[in-house]
Amino acid sequence: MEFTTVLFYIFALLLTVSGLKVITSRNPVASALFLVLAFFNAAAIWMLLEAEFLAILLVLVYVGAVMVLFLFVVMMLDINLDELRRDFRRFVPMASIVGAIIVVETALILWHGYGATISPVPDTSAAAAGAAAGSWSNTRLIGKIIYTDYIFAFEVAGLVLLVAIIAAIALTTRHQKDSKRQRVSDQVKVRRQDRVRIVKMPVERAAPEAAAQAEAAGTTAPGSNG
Repeated sequence: MEFTTVLFYIFALLLTVSGLKVITSRNPVASALFLVLAFFNAAAIWMLLEAEFLAILLVLVYVGAVMVLFLFVVMMLDINLDELRRDFRRFVPMASIVGAIIVVETALILWHGYGATISPVPDTSAAAAGAAAGSWSNTRLIGKIIYTDYIFAFEVAGLVLLVAIIAAIALTTRHQKDSKRQRVSDQVKVRRQDRVRIVKMPVERAAPEAAAQAEAAGTTAPGSNG
């Protein structure tokens, strides 16, 4: 057995164990850390398959950006684990059905790709011709295939991600009673009469009680002197 085969089995075993710990761990922070470990092992397997671009992309994008963001969000949120586990048994049948469907579909894909294929299907694309000539690198080959043979699927994936970003922004900016937000359109349409009201008042004005007392004092003063 070659040394690369031994490394493959080691990384595959660590990947499987870390993947199981992601879904079985009771602590969300530990689940996120096990997912980071799973990504590192997957990147190591990509390196063994001589797909260095995909390995570096997996580490930089998922481990360096996405999982760090998930980890910070999980650590900052006050998650009530008892409330999350309260309705766990109610969703077990549906989750089992969905998991079984995914397993069957994956098995059919693997059987069609490996079991039913007697000889490898020849690739006659321009990218394969350039790679066979030995003049193209792995990164250039991936870019050529994405932007030529799979350009439609690539555009659809970008559109799906754009819709997901818009949906996430719409969910986070929903109006609530206790939140105050700035409305630029209302500020632009505002008029001076709506904000400022000018009221004209005399400089000096006697109070009603003081004026009545002064008037009463003026009427009683002559009678008292007589």
